[in-house]
Amino acid sequence: MQKINKELIILVALEDELPKSLLPEFHIEYIGVGKINASYRTFEIIEKYVPKTIINFGTAGSLNKNINGLNEVTIFKQRDMDASGLGFDLGETPFDNLSTIKFNENGLSCGTGDSFVSEKPKVLTDLVDMEAYAIAKICLIKNVNFKCYKYISDNADKDAVNNWQENVNKGSLAFVEKLKLIYEK
Repeated sequence: MQKINKELIILVALEDELPKSLLPEFHIEYIGVGKINASYRTFEIIEKYVPKTIINFGTAGSLNKNINGLNEVTIFKQRDMDASGLGFDLGETPFDNLSTIKFNENGLSCGTGDSFVSEKPKVLTDLVDMEAYAIAKICLIKNVNFKCYKYISDNADKDAVNNWQENVNKGSLAFVEKLKLIYEK
């Protein structure tokens, strides 16, 4: 049996998105759905294992029907932060300079919020999910390398729930192939 590398940890919201049996040589942690679960578990995992790199994999809705399959995400925003009553832009966290997190300009953008998107959100990004911004922010604060890959499960429209349920487990094989290309020795 091959030893699991604890310097690289894969964070996934749900086991349905990536069963551990598909990548037995990698350390996979399930963090639950939503920004609070993602923040808490990411912090806890960093404190316990002190990884050099965290990869977030999961499903996402696409706001552009031309974006499909597995995609790298490098720009993260909060799509449900609304302090507009205080004069802040939608998606901007008051008194926080990390409203938009960029790890690279070459990937897609993702708007994270604590709601499943079934209609066009007000904060526009390429993709929408429920965890990536929170993980990215904790990794940035804790100085941990961060990579994010999202598999498009739906188009964040009226059919999103049915499409997500049908596609939630389809991205795992594409992600496994991507990891083999990156980390094969």
